[in-house]
Amino acid sequence: MLVLLPPSEGKAASGDGVPVALDRLSLPGLTAARGEVLDALVGLCRGDEDAAAEVLGLSPGLRGEIARNAGLPSAGARPAGEVYTGVLFDNLGLASLDEAAYGRAERSLLVFSGLWGAVRITDRIPPYRCSMGVKLPALGALGAYWRSAMASVLPEVADGLVLDLRSSAYAAAWKPAGEVVSRTATVRVLQERNGRRSVVSHFNKATKGRLVRDLLVAGAEPKTPGELMDALLELGHRVELAAEGTARKPWQLDVVVTDVH
Repeated sequence: MLVLLPPSEGKAASGDGVPVALDRLSLPGLTAARGEVLDALVGLCRGDEDAAAEVLGLSPGLRGEIARNAGLPSAGARPAGEVYTGVLFDNLGLASLDEAAYGRAERSLLVFSGLWGAVRITDRIPPYRCSMGVKLPALGALGAYWRSAMASVLPEVADGLVLDLRSSAYAAAWKPAGEVVSRTATVRVLQERNGRRSVVSHFNKATKGRLVRDLLVAGAEPKTPGELMDALLELGHRVELAAEGTARKPWQLDVVVTDVH
């Protein structure tokens, strides 16, 4: 099973280790593209600060992210699983997994990134600020920029069930194609209250983090979207089939939650 995750805007502080080594990151087919995005981002942030803030969509309180991006080539790196600290990753709780579950996380989790393309949780990267929705002056929209490199690299690792939990901005960088589509499942989280259902952004991220954690802890190894649905039901989640997959569209599962606390 390959689980595709979005990153978090929230990041940990820089590590105290050696800087990122692009040639040591997973998915080596992305190395050249990573270098181009890194150079473009660093160049932007070492130039006009106002221009960088506008491109990156930074509020006045986040101007410090520009200097951090400017220093990325020499910044201390740490495992990506420690860098991302947002709601989804808080609920995933990688640090509290036992050895077996963490080993499954190492093999199955792939975090998409506007800067790195996609990384494993053990890949050592520095904290950064660059979402997939950014349009870098030298490269254009990153979602479109990454498509070519991803199209040749991702099918090599997507050799089983693909559980796609990415947000729309990150899904733009790679869309399953060919026979991969039929074994890909997406998840929509719906909050049910007073008989009505709605999508809630914060709760969506928290629930997806818990889903992945439960699968890792249980050692579940579903091979098809149908087996994934069965596994989640066995783990106590309320799951419904929203749409069966076709040759062009992945399966869609709805997870219904009632408790927002």
